[in-house]
Amino acid sequence: MTATIEIRAPSEQTDGTRSQVQRWLKSVGDPVAENEPLIELETDKVTIEIPAPAAGVLAEILKQEQDEIAPGELLGRIESGAASQATPKSAPAQEAHAPAIDDVTNAALTAHAAALSGGRNSPAVRRLLSEHKVHAADVRGSGAGGRITVDDVLEHVAKKQQPAAPSAREQPAASPSAGQGRRVPHTSIRKRIAERMVDSLLNTAPHVTTIFELDLSAVLAHRAKHRADFEQRGASLTLTAYFLAACVDAIREVPEANSRWLDDALEVYDNIDIGVGTAVEGKGLVVPVVRAVESLDLFGIARTLADLVARAREDKLTPADVRGGTFTISNHGVSGSLVATPIVINQPQSAILGVGKLEKRAVVIDDNGMDRIVVQPRCYVTLTLDHRVMDGHRANRFLQVLVERLENWRD
Repeated sequence: MTATIEIRAPSEQTDGTRSQVQRWLKSVGDPVAENEPLIELETDKVTIEIPAPAAGVLAEILKQEQDEIAPGELLGRIESGAASQATPKSAPAQEAHAPAIDDVTNAALTAHAAALSGGRNSPAVRRLLSEHKVHAADVRGSGAGGRITVDDVLEHVAKKQQPAAPSAREQPAASPSAGQGRRVPHTSIRKRIAERMVDSLLNTAPHVTTIFELDLSAVLAHRAKHRADFEQRGASLTLTAYFLAACVDAIREVPEANSRWLDDALEVYDNIDIGVGTAVEGKGLVVPVVRAVESLDLFGIARTLADLVARAREDKLTPADVRGGTFTISNHGVSGSLVATPIVINQPQSAILGVGKLEKRAVVIDDNGMDRIVVQPRCYVTLTLDHRVMDGHRANRFLQVLVERLENWRD
């Protein structure tokens, strides 16, 4: 006896969250096991797997790759309790005289690629194989079970397009024209980031940035004293943890920095949930959120932050980990940047803190009425704000409190 089981998108997403089908891991007619990964969804710059709700056969796919979906939307159906009626097709024996690739039409090549892979390649992969006239058997798959991914095909094509180095006799004369290039399709994450950046900067908020300089001597001394103890208790004590703690003081002084602009009012949040920009190789920037920072001590902040960053780099964040932030920190200095301005505001927030590279600088200080040059570990900090929400003097007050807290660090 068979039953039809619906496959639906997660329903716990909040308003304004957009999801997209990244790829189906099974094709129609394939047998599936209960809780076996079935679909990859991309939502809020994280990728999640949707498991099969029951064992059976994938009977129908209603949402294709790259389709946007709503929370709880129907994605497909499984025939539960039914065994696949299709007899598995064995891979065809390789013919002694295979047709030349230039003689194969796009449609035939797609079918040939699907046959070689057992029909496991996604539509996007099959389309790329067809467009570039590539046999699936020639591409090394890096996905689960050797499955070919879009990146595998693009990498294979790029390697084929690289010209062999000419001999000394064949060296061409220098040409003033532009060199050869290749097209690298945008990932859905990169397109989503681009849409949000343009919308925030050009269509939503008038951006203004104020810049202060900060002496981190007290913070570094405290970190050197307590770092080993934190590690023994399971937390990595990073400089970002100190900035999170200092933001609590600054937000309490300037609460509108922790707010959302509405047409008829300013919604000022009581909770302080701070997103931390985290660069992830191959995915771009994700922003996991440290929640209720105001209720955590430095150890609690460090432990929570370390867990989020580790899961971000292992691609294990959930949609709940990256949404609902009320303020954001961008520690762009870790990659060498001194100042970044403006750092685009993460909508619908009202401000974002930028932290530049820490370096030793020679500065003039007042020593009992005498000028003296000393070397200090310093960095620039910026606050980019929505000018509808606050004016420059309030932004300056935010950074004044932040700098004072960090330069006179105390537990």
